[in-house]
Amino acid sequence: MREEHEFFPTGELEWHPADPGITERVLSRDPDTSTLTRIARWEPGLETEGVIRHDYHEEVYLLEGDLTDLTLGRTFHAGDFASRRPGMPHGPYRTDAGCVMLEIRTAPWKLTARAASSRTPTTCSTKL
Repeated sequence: MREEHEFFPTGELEWHPADPGITERVLSRDPDTSTLTRIARWEPGLETEGVIRHDYHEEVYLLEGDLTDLTLGRTFHAGDFASRRPGMPHGPYRTDAGCVMLEIRTAPWKLTARAASSRTPTTCSTKL
């Protein structure tokens, strides 16, 4: 299950290395699955290799900069959004100016359900 957080200033999180040329601020994650929400920052001039496929659903919202999909021959900018089902091919990519993106990864339902079934259920009540 994802970590629980109330509103907090994400700018106070440190950037951590994720992959060569990429740093991240992890906003939340599920330690038992690939479920993750992060802000990823790609260095200017970064170019990835090969087509990418994931076993999770991925949503990406570009906050700053540019990102070129070399297969599609298209460049995307701040405000552009992608939603990819597990297994959907995408990339490789290049960024000339660098970019910052919000990325939300959601584990497949079966994996998420399996992780959830191993936890003790909780209950809560809300008064309106």
